Amino acid sequence: MSKAARQASRMGERASRFAARLRRAQMGVAAVEFALTAPIILGMFLAGAELTNFAITRMRVSQIALHVADNASRIGTNSLLTAPQISEAQINDLLIGANMQSGTLDLAANGRIIISSLEPVSNPNPEPKRFRIHWQRCYGAKAWSSSHGAQGDTDLEGMGPTSKQVTAPDGGAVIFVEVAYDYTPLISADIVPTTVITDTAAMTVRDDRDYGGNGGTGVYNNEGVTASTCA
Repeated sequence: MSKAARQASRMGERASRFAARLRRAQMGVAAVEFALTAPIILGMFLAGAELTNFAITRMRVSQIALHVADNASRIGTNSLLTAPQISEAQINDLLIGANMQSGTLDLAANGRIIISSLEPVSNPNPEPKRFRIHWQRCYGAKAWSSSHGAQGDTDLEGMGPTSKQVTAPDGGAVIFVEVAYDYTPLISADIVPTTVITDTAAMTVRDDRDYGGNGGTGVYNNEGVTASTCA
């Protein structure tokens, strides 16, 4: 082999070794890059999963509040002789049904539902109009009081946030529902805005309901069941 051929061969071997070292270096860089970015990508994935679960839970709480208000505005025992009467048994069934609807949220253990009957102080209701909470019922083990009034309040301008208060029509009532739920994070409570999810809903009573009740309480209890009071 000539001298030129030997030099060419050595140069080729050196080039091959350099290419091999370069490939190993690139693989090392990729491994380092992956090690640096993996925690960030994983964190983003987990945060996305937590926020998605929070949004779904909040939507479910909102739907429960709306359904309870809607159903409470419809219930009543119809009679040809009297206006529909609402009973403690019906309210209890309504609240148990709401807990069944909550499914894995288990509002009985982790939440609180407050139903209030907002009614005019007098009929007709002169200006400035004032309203009362004739009766209020609660369900769930969570310690949570109404943010908008308690049973027996008689000088209310309405119920709800100041800029979004609801009022009751003369001779009628509005069912106002508050739901509070203790959210259990999947990963960390630091990711979500709050661990206490709250929502409200209101529906006008559909029929000409009998608002008397036993002893003027607004609710009848001919079945003798235990009322779901807020005490």
